[in-house]
Amino acid sequence: MKLQYSGQENIPVPYDQVWAFITDPHKIATCLPDVQSYEVHDDTHLEVTVRVGVGPVRGNFKFKVELQPDAANRRMGVKISGGGLGSVVDLLASADLAEEGGQTRLDWKGEAVMRGPVAAVGGRVLDVQAQKLIGQTFANVKTAATESAGRTA
Repeated sequence: MKLQYSGQENIPVPYDQVWAFITDPHKIATCLPDVQSYEVHDDTHLEVTVRVGVGPVRGNFKFKVELQPDAANRRMGVKISGGGLGSVVDLLASADLAEEGGQTRLDWKGEAVMRGPVAAVGGRVLDVQAQKLIGQTFANVKTAATESAGRTA
């Protein structure tokens, strides 16, 4: 099953501070919903275990995450692969950043491919849950980046 998403998040923080936040794997790991644990390997690679619940499929999923920063084009790419409970998930996402009046706008898009019991749950249920998780992740980035900027001000 293949799903595609896009959206926008406005963060009331200057571009440089948002960029510093989203390129820090420790900070990004804590923005994923229902994180059970994470391990940072280097500046762009980490592993994260999250609690997933989609229909009757519930349990911990382990993912390898690769951050793909492109400062010259003001773009952050993310590649996520892994799974659990016999399911496999591959996600490619990117966010283009633009500064507007001291705020930063993230225009994001992503594409997920799922196989196994998670994909068998059904398109509508899976689509709603995936959209909720993606939306929550970007809302968490907005909240955490704003709080982080407030602490350094």
